Amino acid sequence: MRGLFLLLVLVSFNVLSQDMSTVSGTVTNGRNGETVIGAKVYIPSIRKGTITNNYGFYSLTVPSGVYEVEFRVTGMKTEKDSIDLTSDVLYDKEIGSDTQLIDEVVVTAKGDDNTKSAQLGQIDLDIDEIKTIPAFMGEVDIIKTIQLLPGVSSAAEGGQGFYVRGGGPDQNLVLLDEAVVYNAAHLFGFFSVFNADAVKSVSLIKGGMPANFGGRMSSVLEVNMNEGNYKHLKIKGGIGAISSRFTVEAPIKKDRGSFIVSGRRTYIDLIMRAAIPSTSPFAGSSYYFYDLNLKLNYRLSKKDKIYLSSYYGKDEFRFGNAEDDFDVAMPWGNAIAAFRWNHIFNGRLFMNVSGTFTDYLFSFGSKQDEFRFELKSGIRDWGSKVDFTYLPGQRHKLKWGAHYTYHTFTPTSVSASQEDVVFDTGLAQKLFSHESALYFLDEFDITDKLRVNAGLRYSMFHHVGPFKRYIKGDISTPDSIITYNEGDLIQFYHGLEPRVSMRWMLPDASSIKAGYSYNYQYVHLTSLSAVSLPTDIWFPTTSIAKPQVGWQGSVGYFRNFLKNQYETSVEVYYKDMNNLIEYKEGALPSDNVNDNTDNLLTFGKGWSYGIEFFVRRTYGNLTGWIGYTWSKTERVFETLNNGEPFPAKYDRRHDFSAVMTYKLNDRWTFSSAFIYATGNTLTLPTSWYVQDQDLLFTYGQRNSTRMAPYHRLDVSAILHSKPYQQKIDPTTGESMQVKKRFKSNWVFSIYNVYNRANPYFLYVDNDGDFLDGNFEISVKQVTLFPIIPSITWNFEF
Repeated sequence: MRGLFLLLVLVSFNVLSQDMSTVSGTVTNGRNGETVIGAKVYIPSIRKGTITNNYGFYSLTVPSGVYEVEFRVTGMKTEKDSIDLTSDVLYDKEIGSDTQLIDEVVVTAKGDDNTKSAQLGQIDLDIDEIKTIPAFMGEVDIIKTIQLLPGVSSAAEGGQGFYVRGGGPDQNLVLLDEAVVYNAAHLFGFFSVFNADAVKSVSLIKGGMPANFGGRMSSVLEVNMNEGNYKHLKIKGGIGAISSRFTVEAPIKKDRGSFIVSGRRTYIDLIMRAAIPSTSPFAGSSYYFYDLNLKLNYRLSKKDKIYLSSYYGKDEFRFGNAEDDFDVAMPWGNAIAAFRWNHIFNGRLFMNVSGTFTDYLFSFGSKQDEFRFELKSGIRDWGSKVDFTYLPGQRHKLKWGAHYTYHTFTPTSVSASQEDVVFDTGLAQKLFSHESALYFLDEFDITDKLRVNAGLRYSMFHHVGPFKRYIKGDISTPDSIITYNEGDLIQFYHGLEPRVSMRWMLPDASSIKAGYSYNYQYVHLTSLSAVSLPTDIWFPTTSIAKPQVGWQGSVGYFRNFLKNQYETSVEVYYKDMNNLIEYKEGALPSDNVNDNTDNLLTFGKGWSYGIEFFVRRTYGNLTGWIGYTWSKTERVFETLNNGEPFPAKYDRRHDFSAVMTYKLNDRWTFSSAFIYATGNTLTLPTSWYVQDQDLLFTYGQRNSTRMAPYHRLDVSAILHSKPYQQKIDPTTGESMQVKKRFKSNWVFSIYNVYNRANPYFLYVDNDGDFLDGNFEISVKQVTLFPIIPSITWNFEF
């Protein structure tokens, strides 16, 4: 450790002893004034460069002199400016205009970052590319696109929960403008909460998580919203098979502030209302969802900028049967808000301060005759953090900061009544906790070949009162209750989380990367289903449910071909996970009445390992990727499966995807997506018998049966309106081409082209009569979606 510290000091001294100057500033898009994430600022003469952060800020320290600096942004021509760097310079750059656009589908402008970056397992996706990928029912879906990447899989047909390298859906940190999203699904998991019209960038980290992220063990999905147009009013939207979208963005003050408002709503309820007669006992049954995004931004000065982001989305499901006087209502949704302040102290020091709010609530209510039952669960967070970025020289990038979150968990709140009688279901469970962390990381070049990103995170978790601990007795010991008052410390956990990743450049411009991360996770997701549903319960770490602790090691080979047009990589990983949770055999969430959820849980560990292959074309008319993953994921719980290891329910040996987009000309774009995956696991009976006229089953090993493999082909075609119109120049009388302000396109897509009957779940059924000798047991498959064509019309002006 002393040797590493001495090496850092010597490298820093060598950099600072030279006559150095810093150019820094913000890169913005000339078309709309929004900051550009991932723009490359590069000086070819000395082969040094950097990229802008999530707020468009860049800083590059080089030997003093006069340089030609290149600014490179996806889909735009490279711009070159001569900058005098004999002293520090603050240089804001507005790049691109409508006349400069290169009308090609381009994935990334980062060039050789695939090989030169020290980060493993990070994939950035361009939102315009996501919009070209075939979508279910025409609904562009960010998370379904993420599921097409190697190392990432879905739970089942249409399922919204995603699983990264063997981790569960609760092990993914999903962020929308830095605020945590606990349930990223609409329509029971068939659509995500992210409206693509309001999204600016998408980034997934599935390995080598840097120290500035924490609280989860598997991955980080970072989604940033559009800022809104700083130049002029812009309106866009779309009308699809099941939903419509509408977005407005405009300046608050030109080139200083902007806003964006984007809304989306399905009309399934309107279709059901028209399809179900008023005389039907099911009249009134309906389902719909809606969401609304709002963002305000304002530049207070050249060094200060503030952002206010918010999201609200809700699903409403209702089923009724008038004949049986039965009614079910099930609403759930997210409310999210984030306030951020950026400040540039100088050309080398950048700060971001954030305050966030997250509220997720699920409710289930039913009524039959005079009996009413209601169950609620949810989680509410208040968070704050401060992050600093310091760039002392061309070989160093330092980050440090502090994060804090106040959690309020409501695992279950149950109420029941019969006419005027209210049943005693106990008080609503509420659990309170404080989660905090400090971190420091340094990305530095030891030599031109060796780059290291090393960081350390110290996390803490306080479970505090008020709280009632229900202690279950046995035959000789009665049940008892321990009561904690407000603010009482019930349990405290803490730990160090070391993170390191490194890159070694090889002579042929390829590289080898390796990484290690150690993570604590203080929140859990309890589920009885094989897919992620809104009924799943979020639960904190307690004195019984200890924090999940895991580590992941990975190593990979990265190489680009044909002047960075093709990116390729092979990564091998191993992940170890401890203190995983499952419900005990026979336990149900409704058993929480006058009890604690963690009394119903059992605890175990797991592991996952695999190899991922990835080939990606990032430039030209033909773009896309091919990914393949071989992996194995297992769990072991002392009280489940006789203590023997068993496959995780989302364990998949093979996972293959191929995504291709071809731009034929300015008007037609074609795309396809093919998926093949090993079937999910489940537990089925191995034999049956009759006892006292009851049919009983003997079950085999846990998750010992596999469904049939899942595979599907989707295709789409996009027809764009003509980009130009002919007009007569009033001065010369000559015909000229003028770019249209109103643009539109038609998206024609087919989901499941060859009508594959993919399994959603299997169940055991019986036919015949045992006494007649024709009794048979069979396993039947439920399939959700056949071939589904759809049409969507999009517009903007």
